[in-house]
Amino acid sequence: MVIDSHCHLHDPALPDALDTLRVGQSLDVWGVIAVGCDAETNARNLALAAAAPKAVWACLGFHPDQDRLGDADLDAVEQQVAEHHARIVGLGEVGLPWYSLEGKADAAERAARGRARLDRLLALAARYDLAVSLHAPHGAAADALESLQRHRIERAVFHWHKAPPEVTARIVDAGYFVSVTPEVVYRERDRALVEQVSLESLLVESDAPWKYGGEFAGVSSGPWLAARAAEEVAKVKREPLEDVMFRLSTNACRLFHLAWT
Repeated sequence: MVIDSHCHLHDPALPDALDTLRVGQSLDVWGVIAVGCDAETNARNLALAAAAPKAVWACLGFHPDQDRLGDADLDAVEQQVAEHHARIVGLGEVGLPWYSLEGKADAAERAARGRARLDRLLALAARYDLAVSLHAPHGAAADALESLQRHRIERAVFHWHKAPPEVTARIVDAGYFVSVTPEVVYRERDRALVEQVSLESLLVESDAPWKYGGEFAGVSSGPWLAARAAEEVAKVKREPLEDVMFRLSTNACRLFHLAWT
């Protein structure tokens, strides 16, 4: 059994979240870290965690690559964190914009605004000792690492990690985790990442309901895909699957301060 470290369980594409959890548990995923994107999805995650406290752990997030979110939305999320910090295991997903900067004339201004917003969120994580699930792909990863260290954040994961090997090495050396998605099954970049990083610094995730290619083309996306990602990690590492799943689960427990039950 393994923990799905990053799942959008709130998404309308997963209309029956409790049934989604039951299917996941039948396919070797015993729980999910439910990440949010804004105040509305955060509220859904809080409700799901209350309904399934042994299978769902809630994070409250503010997605950096959603143009529709403004400062008022960030204010609302900050208020949620202040009110519910004792009920959540982390902030997520939060991070730095990357995809929304492409082709924008004001990309530098948007990037600066994104850094300022992340600073506000990391200050909250530091205040309440919360783990952080980061959206910081490609060129955003190095800046996000600097922000974590500046705020003295001790627990963080770079979700669906994509960055040059030297940046990955700095992230891991700093004591943070990186996670891989089911793309590790069919994408060489992700397999190389698993080869580079020690098992002690890895997590797996579905990022459901994100749709994948390869053997997953046309297949419904849910927490169960995290188990398939774990299988591939075991193959790349040439270690027994049971041992790898145990290690990946204990990593998630360490990161999010989960009780092992």
